Amino acid sequence: MTLAHPIVTEKAMFILENVNQLSFLVEKEARKEDIKAAVEKTFGKKIAAINTMMTTKGTKKAIITFEEKNAAEEILSQLGIV
Repeated sequence: MTLAHPIVTEKAMFILENVNQLSFLVEKEARKEDIKAAVEKTFGKKIAAINTMMTTKGTKKAIITFEEKNAAEEILSQLGIV
């Protein structure tokens, strides 16, 4: 599975509420195309942009921006986090 789990920190919640973005930990080998396909297939929401980065702990993090307003909040509520 490309997506490991969503990141739920204060900063992640801030960008969720203000910018409609979600942060996910993903596999190191995952490309942006793989991440986009996995999110769209799993949650059925269209993605506007994906930014990826390696963390200092050696894991890969993806910040996903959605086209639809409040899509990020809907996804976290589907997962039972918000």
